[in-house]
Amino acid sequence: MEIKAKILWRLYRHRYIGGKHTDINNLKKGFPKDKHKLIEKAVDELIKEGLILRKPTKYGLHVSINPKMIGEVREIIENWIG
Repeated sequence: MEIKAKILWRLYRHRYIGGKHTDINNLKKGFPKDKHKLIEKAVDELIKEGLILRKPTKYGLHVSINPKMIGEVREIIENWIG
């Protein structure tokens, strides 16, 4: 859950919500290379949970926070931060 919270925090902090999105590879930055597979798995789970949205582009997969789920995202972040 900590990895999911960090991903959501990073998206939220940079305001990647709805129409503003970022490349999925940018979410891996700052994590150790041995955690990159876990990041991909966590992103897939967040997409399935509906917390983040996929935005396929011609240059790769982009993601953003689902604006309809912003309340749940804030709650997860607040619980993680403490």
